[in-house]
Amino acid sequence: MTKLNELRKHLKPGGVYRRDELARWSTNVDRHIKELLTTEELVRLSAGLYLHPKQTAFGKAPADDASLVAAFLKDKIFLITSPNAYNALGVGATQLYNETVVYNRKRHGRFTLGGRSFDFRRKQFVPKKLTEEFLLVDLVNNLKQVAEDEQLLLTRVKEKTAKLDRKVLRHIAHEFGTVRARKFFDAVTTVATHHAP
Repeated sequence: MTKLNELRKHLKPGGVYRRDELARWSTNVDRHIKELLTTEELVRLSAGLYLHPKQTAFGKAPADDASLVAAFLKDKIFLITSPNAYNALGVGATQLYNETVVYNRKRHGRFTLGGRSFDFRRKQFVPKKLTEEFLLVDLVNNLKQVAEDEQLLLTRVKEKTAKLDRKVLRHIAHEFGTVRARKFFDAVTTVATHHAP
């Protein structure tokens, strides 16, 4: 078996690989990558990042966001979201945004991966999943960037906090929130607690 075929054995459909990962299975990684790019068995996503595309009835499928981000960061602790997620909160947010945000512990800035743009934001605290509590704090953090009526949103967010777990909300606000968000949620959760039946 040739060394190139040995490398091929390790490639999984839809898998995203870093150059140094491919080098583990190759004696001449740059030459092998070049050959696999020529045969379209690999697609270059960004510098040192490659996809072994999965064939579908509609052609080659793009890399899924989670695989792409995990390979880029060399880390599995991240959260992918978008300002569009605010629209599901029922607080009056309705705008649509063409933006993918990645909260993570390593990188900061805008990067294009596989032809798609990602806004990486480095944070010490990265929640495991999107929750309503997290999205409310994230919304207040990013109020200035959201194309909505700020005061109306804050009023609706305040109303929404009464229906959520206030303890969780305060914890996320303190771990993830800006100074303004922490003060806001401290105030509204304290008021809500005092008025709770």
